[in-house]
Amino acid sequence: MDTLRTVRLLVAVPLLAAQVVLIGYARFVPARYFCWAPFDMQTDYVLDVSIAGRKLSANEIRQRYRRPQRGTDNRSVQNLIDIIQGYEERYGQADHAQVVMKYRINGKEEQLWRLP
Repeated sequence: MDTLRTVRLLVAVPLLAAQVVLIGYARFVPARYFCWAPFDMQTDYVLDVSIAGRKLSANEIRQRYRRPQRGTDNRSVQNLIDIIQGYEERYGQADHAQVVMKYRINGKEEQLWRLP
């Protein structure tokens, strides 16, 4: 019985310690992918995307990023930025899309993010 308890402790203690470290780390970085910290940000956003001078429709933006043109995300704004940048770096390089995202975090002042 003592061996089983020792094995459990050898597995549980490092796992819990890692979770504590990652939750602490997440408090100081914009993206919070590796922790169980609660979602404490509400990001309202609007995307405007142009390719070769033509603005994409709301449906085209949804198809491109799998996100609505206008919406609310209950994660860090960095999550949205990572989704958009990831798409453009992997699939949209030849399009040279110009992206402007207006967003508010927790109802505070509006901010602007641009790609490129």
